[in-house]
Amino acid sequence: MKIKRIAHLGVAVQDLDAALAFFTGGLPLELIHTEDYQGMKIGFIPVGDSSIELLQDLSGSSAIRKYLDKNGEGIHHIAFEVDDIHQAVEELKAKGIKLIDETPRPGAHGMSIAFMHPKATHGILMELVQPMKDPH
Repeated sequence: MKIKRIAHLGVAVQDLDAALAFFTGGLPLELIHTEDYQGMKIGFIPVGDSSIELLQDLSGSSAIRKYLDKNGEGIHHIAFEVDDIHQAVEELKAKGIKLIDETPRPGAHGMSIAFMHPKATHGILMELVQPMKDPH
Protein backbone atom coordinates (compact mmCIF):
# COMPACT_ATOMS: atom_id res chain seq x y z
CA MET A 1 0.00 0.00 0.00
CA LYS A 2 1.23 3.45 -0.85
CA ILE A 3 -0.24 6.45 0.96
CA LYS A 4 -0.05 9.38 -1.45
CA ARG A 5 -1.09 12.21 0.86
CA ILE A 6 -3.46 13.31 3.57
CA ALA A 7 -6.55 13.81 1.42
CA HIS A 8 -8.58 15.67 4.03
CA LEU A 9 -9.36 16.25 7.67
CA GLY A 10 -13.00 15.59 8.49
CA VAL A 11 -14.33 18.15 10.97
CA ALA A 12 -17.69 17.63 12.68
CA VAL A 13 -19.64 20.89 13.03
CA GLN A 14 -23.03 21.78 14.48
CA ASP A 15 -23.76 24.40 11.80
CA LEU A 16 -22.04 24.37 8.42
CA ASP A 17 -22.82 28.04 7.71
CA ALA A 18 -21.34 29.13 11.06
CA ALA A 19 -18.22 27.03 10.43
CA LEU A 20 -17.89 28.48 6.94
CA ALA A 21 -18.04 31.99 8.39
CA PHE A 22 -14.82 31.15 10.23
CA PHE A 23 -13.04 29.05 7.59
CA THR A 24 -13.83 31.37 4.66
CA GLY A 25 -14.31 34.65 6.52
CA GLY A 26 -11.79 34.42 9.35
CA LEU A 27 -9.23 32.40 7.38
CA PRO A 28 -8.28 33.06 3.76
CA LEU A 29 -9.87 29.82 2.50
CA GLU A 30 -12.58 29.16 -0.08
CA LEU A 31 -15.47 26.71 -0.17
CA ILE A 32 -15.38 24.84 -3.49
CA HIS A 33 -18.17 22.29 -3.16
CA THR A 34 -21.02 21.16 -0.92
CA GLU A 35 -23.07 17.99 -1.12
CA ASP A 36 -25.57 15.99 0.87
CA TYR A 37 -24.36 12.49 1.76
CA GLN A 38 -25.83 9.89 4.13
CA GLY A 39 -27.78 12.38 6.23
CA MET A 40 -25.01 14.96 6.29
CA LYS A 41 -24.23 18.24 4.53
CA ILE A 42 -20.55 18.32 3.61
CA GLY A 43 -18.48 21.34 2.63
CA PHE A 44 -15.08 20.94 0.95
CA ILE A 45 -12.39 23.57 1.50
CA PRO A 46 -9.02 23.05 -0.22
CA VAL A 47 -5.83 23.74 1.69
CA GLY A 48 -2.81 23.20 -0.53
CA ASP A 49 -2.79 19.58 -1.74
CA SER A 50 -5.30 18.57 0.92
CA SER A 51 -8.66 19.81 2.15
CA ILE A 52 -10.90 20.29 5.13
CA GLU A 53 -14.20 18.42 4.97
CA LEU A 54 -16.81 20.11 7.18
CA LEU A 55 -19.53 17.65 8.23
CA GLN A 56 -22.95 18.76 9.52
CA ASP A 57 -25.72 16.36 10.52
CA LEU A 58 -28.99 16.83 8.62
CA SER A 59 -30.88 13.68 9.59
CA GLY A 60 -30.62 13.68 13.37
CA SER A 61 -29.16 10.17 13.23
CA SER A 62 -26.02 10.29 11.07
CA ALA A 63 -22.59 9.19 12.30
CA ILE A 64 -21.74 12.87 12.71
CA ARG A 65 -24.76 13.45 14.98
CA LYS A 66 -23.58 10.62 17.22
CA TYR A 67 -20.06 12.04 17.23
CA LEU A 68 -21.26 15.57 18.04
CA ASP A 69 -23.49 14.33 20.87
CA LYS A 70 -20.59 12.42 22.41
CA ASN A 71 -17.63 14.72 21.68
CA GLY A 72 -18.83 18.10 20.43
CA GLU A 73 -17.31 19.82 17.43
CA GLY A 74 -13.83 18.92 16.28
CA ILE A 75 -11.68 16.68 14.13
CA HIS A 76 -13.70 13.58 13.29
CA HIS A 77 -11.27 11.71 11.02
CA ILE A 78 -8.12 11.82 8.92
CA ALA A 79 -8.35 10.59 5.33
CA PHE A 80 -5.38 9.16 3.45
CA GLU A 81 -5.41 8.88 -0.34
CA VAL A 82 -4.10 5.58 -1.66
CA ASP A 83 -3.31 4.33 -5.17
CA ASP A 84 -5.38 1.16 -4.90
CA ILE A 85 -7.99 1.07 -2.15
CA HIS A 86 -8.89 -2.59 -2.72
CA GLN A 87 -5.27 -3.64 -2.33
CA ALA A 88 -4.89 -1.37 0.73
CA VAL A 89 -7.93 -2.90 2.46
CA GLU A 90 -6.68 -6.44 1.74
CA GLU A 91 -3.23 -5.54 3.06
CA LEU A 92 -4.68 -4.12 6.29
CA LYS A 93 -6.88 -7.21 6.75
CA ALA A 94 -3.85 -9.47 6.21
CA LYS A 95 -2.03 -7.53 8.95
CA GLY A 96 -4.97 -8.04 11.32
CA ILE A 97 -5.90 -4.36 11.46
CA LYS A 98 -9.55 -3.96 12.42
CA LEU A 99 -11.65 -2.24 9.77
CA ILE A 100 -15.10 -0.67 9.82
CA ASP A 101 -15.36 -1.23 6.07
CA GLU A 102 -14.16 -4.69 5.01
CA THR A 103 -14.90 -3.67 1.40
CA PRO A 104 -14.47 -0.19 -0.09
CA ARG A 105 -17.73 1.68 -0.72
CA PRO A 106 -18.81 4.85 -2.53
CA GLY A 107 -18.17 8.00 -0.53
CA ALA A 108 -18.69 11.72 -0.87
CA HIS A 109 -16.93 13.83 -3.50
CA GLY A 110 -16.54 10.95 -5.98
CA MET A 111 -14.34 8.83 -3.73
CA SER A 112 -14.20 5.15 -2.95
CA ILE A 113 -13.72 4.93 0.83
CA ALA A 114 -12.95 2.50 3.66
CA PHE A 115 -12.62 3.33 7.35
CA MET A 116 -10.26 1.72 9.85
CA HIS A 117 -11.57 1.17 13.36
CA PRO A 118 -10.25 3.65 15.97
CA LYS A 119 -9.49 0.74 18.32
CA ALA A 120 -6.79 -0.31 15.84
CA THR A 121 -5.39 3.17 15.21
CA HIS A 122 -4.69 4.58 18.66
CA GLY A 123 -8.11 6.20 18.94
CA ILE A 124 -8.06 8.02 15.60
CA LEU A 125 -10.77 7.34 13.03
CA MET A 126 -8.83 6.91 9.78
CA GLU A 127 -10.25 6.73 6.28
CA LEU A 128 -8.69 5.47 3.08
CA VAL A 129 -9.87 7.21 -0.10
CA GLN A 130 -9.31 6.75 -3.82
CA PRO A 131 -10.98 8.75 -6.59
CA MET A 132 -13.52 6.56 -8.40
CA LYS A 133 -13.02 6.19 -12.14
CA ASP A 134 -16.77 6.57 -12.68
CA PRO A 135 -18.52 7.87 -9.54
CA HIS A 136 -22.02 7.29 -11.03
